[in-house]
Amino acid sequence: MFEIELKPEEFSLFRKYIYETVGISLSDQKSTLIKGRLNKRLNQLGMKSFRNYYDFLVQDTSGEELSFFVSAISTNVTSFFRESAQWTWLESYLPSLIASKREKKIRIWSAGCSSGEEPYTILMFLQHHLSDFDSWDIKILATDISHKVLSHAIKGHYEAKNVEPLPKEIVHRAFDKIRSENGISYQIAPHLREKVLFRKYNLVTDPFFFKNRFDMIFCRNVMIYFDDVTRHDLIGRFTTLLPKGAPLFLGSSESLTTHRETLKLLGSSIYQRV
Repeated sequence: MFEIELKPEEFSLFRKYIYETVGISLSDQKSTLIKGRLNKRLNQLGMKSFRNYYDFLVQDTSGEELSFFVSAISTNVTSFFRESAQWTWLESYLPSLIASKREKKIRIWSAGCSSGEEPYTILMFLQHHLSDFDSWDIKILATDISHKVLSHAIKGHYEAKNVEPLPKEIVHRAFDKIRSENGISYQIAPHLREKVLFRKYNLVTDPFFFKNRFDMIFCRNVMIYFDDVTRHDLIGRFTTLLPKGAPLFLGSSESLTTHRETLKLLGSSIYQRV
């Protein structure tokens, strides 16, 4: 594999394009990251310079290469039931949510769902804590900008090492065990997969046109890539989709310094619409 240099003017082009397209803000220090993570891709495509790749990226109207680029420069690290304090809080909040419902209907948005662990965890949580789970109309909108991770999420197929740390009762109710020549793996059971609507969605440029509000929104470890202006705008749009009292979950390393008049911090990066 040939080592291709990333010139400062080429990095500037990538930085401007990715900010305007998906809101990711790249510092000067990210030049080395882009060079390291994309050299293999340039060699695969037979390109001799990063300018060639930039032109290819910008001209690709399918969006496939943009998805690849975003996946390459960001980190898709996730797991089932991550941010344990948030699930503890949600357990205490759930009875009041149920009591407020005139219809047995719950709508949730998992924004930046990556490979699916988050929306499926939400369903596992609800299945475990709702004795009449099957009688509820539950739908989760799960969105991400990457075709690659969405493809994985839709299949709901996970390695044993990712599933076996979960309580056996949850594994039994939520997964089908698959035995093959490669060993044991797990797939989310069909009755749970059918409750998730996976969609490719750009949080920065796609319109926030939704028929209904959401009972809660999860957007964890997504805004760490955004600057203050983009973050402020996104939070404002999330707020319009939450009824009074509904929670917004962020990642543990994320916090808000704005929108204090509409969102109240409850702890563990949980904010409530006021």
